[in-house]
Amino acid sequence: MFAPVYLDYNATTPLDPAVREAMLPWFRDRFGNASSRHEYGRAARKAIDEARGQVAAAVNAHPTEVIFTSGGSEANNLFLKGAAATMRPGLVVVSAIEHPCVREPARQLLKSGWRLEEIRVDGAGRINPQAFEGLLAEKPRLVSVMLANNETGVIQNVAALAAGVRARGGWMHCDAVQALGKMKVDFRALGVHGLTLSSHKIYGPIGAGALIVDKRVELAPLVAGGGQERNLRSGTENVMAIVGFGKACELAAAQVEERALHLAGLRQRLEAGLRQMDARIFSVDALRLPNTSFFAIPGVDGDTLVGKLDRAGFAVASGSACSSANPEPSHTLLAMGVESSLARAAVRMSLGSASTQQDVDGFLTALGENLASLRTLTAMTV
Repeated sequence: MFAPVYLDYNATTPLDPAVREAMLPWFRDRFGNASSRHEYGRAARKAIDEARGQVAAAVNAHPTEVIFTSGGSEANNLFLKGAAATMRPGLVVVSAIEHPCVREPARQLLKSGWRLEEIRVDGAGRINPQAFEGLLAEKPRLVSVMLANNETGVIQNVAALAAGVRARGGWMHCDAVQALGKMKVDFRALGVHGLTLSSHKIYGPIGAGALIVDKRVELAPLVAGGGQERNLRSGTENVMAIVGFGKACELAAAQVEERALHLAGLRQRLEAGLRQMDARIFSVDALRLPNTSFFAIPGVDGDTLVGKLDRAGFAVASGSACSSANPEPSHTLLAMGVESSLARAAVRMSLGSASTQQDVDGFLTALGENLASLRTLTAMTV
């Protein structure tokens, strides 16, 4: 079967062989319900407890602060909706570049009497300090700002933002789904009340994630029932996915510096080649994740280019995988003040642990060849 070179690691990652090995017993002879009192149940509970410790250790949290979910989207919804359900309606603030699984639940709170404001960003995708301070003066009850953007890779100074929110009595949440495994993530140092993680972004299985919650924070559950996960997420635990998530977190924490160096070197090589093709690289002057490059070739449609690159043997994206069905240009780029026509040309390339110099060089060659044909076609139709 034809398999394109995979360069879309921000969308999802392949399962690490060590993670697969950790999960295999739970596909075969281990199948107990972690709530059961017999040996099968106790073995499942022990496996979940071990994974909870691995996840906690990866982000400098306590195991009792780890709430397992089905992924990042559920974790984000749990914090925003769960926190809002325990408060009188007030102001909820999110950044203008948040993932849809933060923006949409925040918008849903409007039906319950909440007000919603977005924090503006600058042309590089960084939080505008003056805009943030202006919103803090209104004493928001809930604030959510992602640690690293899924499209541009831009890293926010969440610790400084969280200090301001705490000083005014608000609760601060951070979506760290893209950051984990690519940079150091420290729950304590960030000073947030809630932190979202996802397994399939760090070479773990799809279907597992976590919300790290400060013990002083009260949340209402999204799913009521048997009282699993501190009464915050009822339902029989997906043991095999949780075990894989735990192992992936252990590996991510141990390998983060090595991975970051490898990825940064490849991105430097990639972007040097992109500049020779007159590409516009977004957020190039901001602090970014080492694996992410979001760029555009003026006058060349991003979706069309992605399709041609796929047929040439390279799998990249035109933006967020969760928004790929939306024909509108990237909301992140629009929030940054990028013109709609240029935003429609955007292509995201995200590298991973298996990426090589040969992958990057092959991609640049394919890109150059396809640009030549696309420009010829454009010239003929003008």
